[in-house]
Parts: sequence; C-alpha cells; structure tokens
Amino acid sequence: MAQEAQTAHGSGTKGGVPGGLGLFSLIGMVVSSCIGSGAFALTGQLGGVAAPGPALIAWLIVGVGFLCLALSLKNLAEVRPDLDGIFNYATQGFGPFAGFISGWGYWLSAWLGNVAFATIMMSAVGFFYEPFLPGNTVACIAIASVVMWGITILVIRGVESASFINAIVMVAKVAALALFVIFALVSFNAGVFTADFWGTLYDNAVAMGQLGANAVSLGSVSDQIVNCMMIMFWCFIGIEGASVISSRAKSKAEAGQATVIGLIALLVIYIGVSVLPFGYMDYTEIAQLPKPAMIYVFDSMAPGWGGAFITIAMIVSVAGSWLSFTILPAETTQLMADHKLIPAKWGELNSKGAPQFSLIIVGLCTQIFMLTLIFTEDAYNFAYSMCTVAIVITWALASAYNMKVSFGAGKTGQGICGLIATVFLILGVILNGMSFLLLTCVGYIPGVFVYIAGRKEAGEKPFTGAEMGIMGVIVAAGIAALVMVATGIITF
Repeated sequence: MAQEAQTAHGSGTKGGVPGGLGLFSLIGMVVSSCIGSGAFALTGQLGGVAAPGPALIAWLIVGVGFLCLALSLKNLAEVRPDLDGIFNYATQGFGPFAGFISGWGYWLSAWLGNVAFATIMMSAVGFFYEPFLPGNTVACIAIASVVMWGITILVIRGVESASFINAIVMVAKVAALALFVIFALVSFNAGVFTADFWGTLYDNAVAMGQLGANAVSLGSVSDQIVNCMMIMFWCFIGIEGASVISSRAKSKAEAGQATVIGLIALLVIYIGVSVLPFGYMDYTEIAQLPKPAMIYVFDSMAPGWGGAFITIAMIVSVAGSWLSFTILPAETTQLMADHKLIPAKWGELNSKGAPQFSLIIVGLCTQIFMLTLIFTEDAYNFAYSMCTVAIVITWALASAYNMKVSFGAGKTGQGICGLIATVFLILGVILNGMSFLLLTCVGYIPGVFVYIAGRKEAGEKPFTGAEMGIMGVIVAAGIAALVMVATGIITF
C-alpha cells in the first residue's frame, strides 16, 4: 500500500506547490513556532536545576537528539511527500490506532501548551503588578480565561493567522531575544561563569547547612543534566512546523531542509539566552528571581527600561503563540476526521471556514485544566511538562516510522538516525518521571471513545488484537494515575 501511494504521487508531489512557501518562509515557520514562552523562561528554569557546565552538556545531548529528529522528519518529507499531517507517519507505519495515538497526542499537546501560555503571561504581567505573581491566582485564571475565549471566538469567526500579526509577533520575539543576547555578551564575566562551573560549591554549602534547612542540592552532574532535559524539550515544540505544512511548500525537500536549518538557529538562540546570563549573575541568584527570570535579569542589565521591554515583547510573543496553538489542535482534528480516525463532526467547518465544534472542545478542555492550576504549586512547570510529554509521543512515532522505512530501504544511516531520535525521546520522557506520562494517559481515555466512534462511523473495525492490548494498557495507566492523584501519591 505504501509503495502504491508513493508511486501514485510520484515526483510531481515531491515538486511541491508552484508559488508555495519557500525555504526562508519555512525556516521562519520552524523558528517562530518554537519560540514561545519557553525561550523567555529558560534563564531562570535552568538556573534552578543546573550549574553552567551540566547545562552546556545537556544542550549538547538535546541538540544531537533533536538533530536526529529533524533529519528523520527531513527524510520522511522527501520519501513520503504524499502524507499530510505528522500523525500520518504513525498511521502508515503502525496502523490507524497508532495514527490516532500520534494525532491525539499532538492535539493534547497543543491545548495544554495554551495552559502554559496562560500562566507565563500572567506571571509576566506580574512585573508591572506584583499581585499577579506567580501567575495561577484566581484573578490570573479569570483574566486568562477571558483571553482564551476571546482568541477562540476570533478563530471561530475566521480570524486565523493574518500575515501582519505573524510579522509583528516574529519581530517582537527575535528583536527581544537578540537584544538580550547582545547585552548578555557585553556583560559577560568569565570569572562569574566559571566560579561554580559544576555546582560543587553550591552543593557543599547546602550540605553544610549554610543556605538554610529548605535549600535543595542540585545533585550530581548527571542529575543536573537530566533535570535540564525536559525544560529544553518544551522549547522545541514546533520543530515539526515545516513538516506539518509541507503540503503548501514549493518543494518538499526544502521543508525538510528548513527543519534542520531552523533547529540550528534555535540552538544558537536558546544557548545564548539560557547560558550567557550565568556569566553576568550567579546562576543561584537567577534561580531566586521571580518568574520569568529573564525579565528581571534584563532589568538589571538595562535599568529603567530593560524589564518592561522584555515583558511587553514576551506578552506579544506568547499571545501570538497562543493564537497559533488555538488553531493547531483544531486543524489536527480536522485532518484526523478526514482520515476517519475520529468522527466527521470534528472536521466540520462553519461559514467562516473554521472547525467550530473542535475549537469549542479545545476551549472547554483548556478552561477545565486552567481551573486545576489554582491548586498547583508550580503551574507553569506542570503545564509545559504535560504538553511536552504529549507531543514527544507524536515525535517518537514519527522517528520510529523513519527508522522502519529507512532500514527497510537499506538506508542504514537514516535508520540509525531514526533509532537515535526514538531512543532519545523515550528516555527523555522516562527520565523526566513516570508521573507525567501516567497523567498524559488520562487524556487518552476520552480519546479512545472518540476513536471508536470515528472508526465505527467509517464502517471500520476499531482495533486489532494487539491494538486492543495497547489500548487496555493506556486506559489502565490513566485510571492508575487518577487513583494516585486521589490518594496523594502523585501531587502537583
């Protein structure tokens, strides 16, 4: 079947769409999709879990892992240009239920990302009005809810991603981060950066009780590296952007190239904003700043205007990402409905061309999850961790399909690339802690019923014997997570 599809589409599909998106636009899509709240939060988050040395090693590991993922997506764009939607890689490789798992994970990730955006935006407003800190108070949730429903209504009315909005958001992101990196370079002091390069001095001070009874050790170098990884994973959500819209590219090959080039650009930006500040201010001091710490670091670098500048840029950036992450899950479910993985209702368009039913469901899910953040000690970390685990499932299935396709075609190098990416992604989730994986399974429980309804509507059998077993494991894990939350074993 796969070979037939490939032959049917042939080189014409590989040529892409005349007048479609070019390489530069596709690179911009990758960079813009990835740079959201994560880039602005990195400075303080890494300072709280690692010294400069382990943070740099973590960036090296994560960079190699995501390079293998990017190369996998590039290869798939070239060898299977006929496939639309990243979840289709899983469908083609492992069957319709795997496609559903991939697509539903992508859907979960998108609206969970909105929850993270809500908390970080309210935290940013806290720079101007301190009672908004830490971003998950009742007032914060109420205001964020109004913003969320306002964006949802705009999208329902057909206001999607106007070019001028994207341009404003992109300029705000890049200009703010570039200026921060320039100031960090000028202010960089090698002595400050290397004073406690591996975190030894800090851990010794904790052990001796010099930092108080509540101070927590960073742990070994390996512990610090692991603690950095999920933070870094969150920053690459959107790396699949060029692959997702490759059907609108001038060339499928350029979509793959854009993913790799975009990744390299992102690594330069992220390392600059997250590690360079450790040469201006001790990383332990940065960790103690209110979130997001970048605001307060830049306010110190540029007194009188720096903090306000970064805050406004961040709010604009997050608002743009919020708009995109509202459209994205609705578009995903529309494609899944087209492929008969969920009921057709999810793909129905209103008079404005928007999937209204899907958008309302996304809004309701986001609203419910927002309310739970009132009871969460670290709302932002909880939301982005859930979001990251969900999309890692999608990425892992795509890289696994690349491994299958490549080894099957005798392309050992590409196969090894897919293998490294798959192992890297799975280990990343496991090392982050099984609680988030179990909690993500909760989100799949209602999804299973949606999938069954969609397959029955299409006149298809929902599960094979093996798929039934996988479904049972997912549901059991979700139920176990709910029990552990109720009994206090899993806490937020």
